[in-house]
Amino acid sequence: MEMIGFMATWTTYGTWLPGDERGYVDNKGQLQKGDPKLFQKSKELQKEETVKLNAAEKKIAKQIILDEALRINHQIIALAVCSNHVHLLAKSHQDSIDNLINRYKSLTTRAFWEYGRKGKIWTRGFDKQFCFTEKELAARIVYIHKHKE
Repeated sequence: MEMIGFMATWTTYGTWLPGDERGYVDNKGQLQKGDPKLFQKSKELQKEETVKLNAAEKKIAKQIILDEALRINHQIIALAVCSNHVHLLAKSHQDSIDNLINRYKSLTTRAFWEYGRKGKIWTRGFDKQFCFTEKELAARIVYIHKHKE
């Protein structure tokens, strides 16, 4: 079966740390249960402040992602930029998913720096889920639309 799209989710720096009570993904990509001691240690090791995007920053990020997608001919189906994470649903592209998401994160980071926000913006990595049917795409569209703040 051919992949027809994917959903990528990435978080702002410091908003989903190892040990988080919601669970977290470890370095091996395995989902782990919350661990209060690990969470506290993660908070202590955090080098910069936790990032929450304000309304203007959310608009900036959304526009940059949409503009870049248009420039590189990447079809975005749904996009939600929230204060602490981004959900992007898109069609497959000639470039790898990793390169696409890293491009979007890098461009938005540079824009935020130009507007005065300093330091890290996004956490390393992202979650990706593949869509093989129109039904899966439709379900993720509904999910993303529920996240619009």
